[in-house]
Amino acid sequence: MNCARCHNPLNPEEARELTGQRLCEDCYLYAVSTVRTCDPWAVHTARSLKDQDGKHYLTPVQQQFYDLVKARGEVPVPEAAQALGLTEEELRREFAPLRHMELLRAGKKDQLIFITLF
Repeated sequence: MNCARCHNPLNPEEARELTGQRLCEDCYLYAVSTVRTCDPWAVHTARSLKDQDGKHYLTPVQQQFYDLVKARGEVPVPEAAQALGLTEEELRREFAPLRHMELLRAGKKDQLIFITLF
């Protein structure tokens, strides 16, 4: 048996079911945890932590994402995902904390979503 999402071998006792699909634990957690870019409490927490020491702490991927947008000014989501070697879903997960820290934001232009500096 394989995971319906990542297609890796799956032990039947460890399988999780979601919408009729059998998923491994990682894929299940990924599927049920929704990304919230507009989360007032997350923004408040990010601001409070920054105020303590004046720094933002980014993962290497988040730093690459931020640097890409800073260099280009604005980047469509599909191009940003391709440049970073991520899927659009993975990019959105990396975007959420950057939005909460008020480093990046998104806006729609010409039927595309563009990422820009905050």
